[in-house]
Amino acid sequence: MQVGQFELRDPLPQLNEPHVIASLTPWIDAGSVGTLTLERLERYMGAEDLGGLAKPGRFFDFTRYRPMVYMESGQRKLRVPNAHLRYARGPQGTDFLFLHMLEPHNNAEEYIDGIGELLEFLQVKRLVRVGSMYDAVPHTRPLLVMGSLNGQPLEGVEGVRGNRRRPYQGPTSIMNLVGDRLQAQGVDSMMLMARLPHYVELEADFAGRTKMLRVLSGIYSLPPEYYLSRRDTQQYDRATTEMERNQQMKLMVARLEAEYDRRHGTGPATPAQEEETSSEPQTPLPPSVERFLGELGSLGLDNAESEDS
Repeated sequence: MQVGQFELRDPLPQLNEPHVIASLTPWIDAGSVGTLTLERLERYMGAEDLGGLAKPGRFFDFTRYRPMVYMESGQRKLRVPNAHLRYARGPQGTDFLFLHMLEPHNNAEEYIDGIGELLEFLQVKRLVRVGSMYDAVPHTRPLLVMGSLNGQPLEGVEGVRGNRRRPYQGPTSIMNLVGDRLQAQGVDSMMLMARLPHYVELEADFAGRTKMLRVLSGIYSLPPEYYLSRRDTQQYDRATTEMERNQQMKLMVARLEAEYDRRHGTGPATPAQEEETSSEPQTPLPPSVERFLGELGSLGLDNAESEDS
């Protein structure tokens, strides 16, 4: 059956005021944290396909999002990029929809209207968009997740910091209009944004995924196995090993640690940290790094604000 721009399976499963957990690619999905989070939740909950755009080529440029060839039962098949929708019954009785959104190249207004119409038809109670961005944070400290609910700082959720800084101004995604539209319809719109260390750029950041899954598990009372993973420390352990061999990186991380501790409730930098960050003037950092660190004084550690937080 077709609902707006989407083709859904028929018959539809019975859904009771489902919550949507959505990711947006490629915008605000550093380290693929949003994508990895949805994939793990889908796997653990046994999610099933519900549908996708009837004509994805109306919204996406297939020279930028490339179709993929794969083999199935000895036959060659083609997977066309699409905005996929899946559903599952959560372990605590909540119905979930998992929406993998792609940034549109064409007809964005129709695309957004189509998503709004779809979620209204499915009587969605809440949209939770998860994502990530690179920030001036050290990999040696707990990752930060900034959160908002209906445009206000999200409070009372373990592992989440409500954002009370000055509003972001700058480039953004047209897909933010999805949340605005749902709020106008009386649907909760929640944003969870993980901050990843800008100098550790990973195609798949499992520490970021684990942090996001911990937050979602706290919100929805999901069991620990949803987020437990040994892979989440291995990547950053390798970054620490590399840091010990690179004096410039070590100095930069020490400065980020001191700033992180000062701004996020762990108190001022320790004497050892202060000594470490000031005792090596004969080892200058690269000019680009010095400029970046110099901006921290005026912008603040996490003032690289996302418009979505």
